[in-house]
Amino acid sequence: MRELPGGIYRNESRMTSYRKLSPQYRCVRAMLTALLLFSAVGCTSLGPPTIARDRFDYTTAIADSWKRQMLLNIVKIRYGDAPIFLDVASIINQYSLETELRGTLGWAAPPYVDRQEVGGTGRYYDRPTITYTPLTGEKFARNLMTPIAPATVMSLVEGGYPIDLVFRILVHSVNGIQNQFGGAARAHRADPEFYALLENLRHNQSSGAVALRVKKTENQGGALVMVFRKRADERTLATGKEIRRLLGLKENASDFRVVYGSAPVDDEEIALLTRSISEILTDISSTIEVPAEHVAEKRTSPTMEPEGEGIRGTIIRIHYARESPVDVFTAVPYRDGWFWIDDRDYQSKKLFSFLMFVMTLTETGGKEGAPIVTISAGG
Repeated sequence: MRELPGGIYRNESRMTSYRKLSPQYRCVRAMLTALLLFSAVGCTSLGPPTIARDRFDYTTAIADSWKRQMLLNIVKIRYGDAPIFLDVASIINQYSLETELRGTLGWAAPPYVDRQEVGGTGRYYDRPTITYTPLTGEKFARNLMTPIAPATVMSLVEGGYPIDLVFRILVHSVNGIQNQFGGAARAHRADPEFYALLENLRHNQSSGAVALRVKKTENQGGALVMVFRKRADERTLATGKEIRRLLGLKENASDFRVVYGSAPVDDEEIALLTRSISEILTDISSTIEVPAEHVAEKRTSPTMEPEGEGIRGTIIRIHYARESPVDVFTAVPYRDGWFWIDDRDYQSKKLFSFLMFVMTLTETGGKEGAPIVTISAGG
């Protein structure tokens, strides 16, 4: 002990101890610095960076599963099975990042033995919860069997879809002119005039000579009207005249009501006998390529042969293979093989996607009171 001016005493032995313990203090400072850095990492937000990844990953997964579900149901209808639809009702993803830092520091004097320990743990959790809703019930079944409204059919045409493909898939007949149908109960070929009508309608649509509008009426509130424009080139005027002849319409008229039905009431009306979703899927299923032994064993009906090329032929080609195919747009295993659509078949891909879009236009309902299946998909 040494006395300093002002009556202050200095303990040389304690100061010497503090000097000797300076490495421990340096370790403490290092631990505190590490703790602050670790805490900064632990406080980093997980939410924003996951949006770009999860949004597109889940979109891709849902789209792929939707395509496979649609294809599987078409195949099941071909084999006499009942179609089943399962909707993804919700996706809830939970992320959690837990960090922990441990440190131990001790010393004793004498003989100035010290002990330091630094450690840490981290846990990352990804816990998606996906809710599925089976589409069942009377309302769902009724809407599958309800014919698509003519206004919906013509809205697709007005929206830019080719009128010949829309009519080929969605319409049974136009003013009594029959489309082909592959359903086993009433399978039949198309009337010869049907394809001629489609070709002329497609030309007029491409030239912009056909338009739609809603016309106010006293009793019905509003009626859908197809309008043939009078200003057109000679070929378009000729195809318009041929369309009127095929449908039995008034030659000099330009406005024609579009209604649901198998036959018009007069020569100023176009009657569309439209199909339901169930009938559309049945017709598509009749053209699936199936093994010859399945037909011979009465497991399914024979494939409906095409009448020609293009719109007269098979509009969606669904192939069959024993082994898992490659380079596919979509594929599903069924029975003892695979049914698939070739990714290099643009026409089939486009029409299959159109079919899925039409499915969304139909009010499916059936969700009220339906059982809900919730699966925790995390580890």
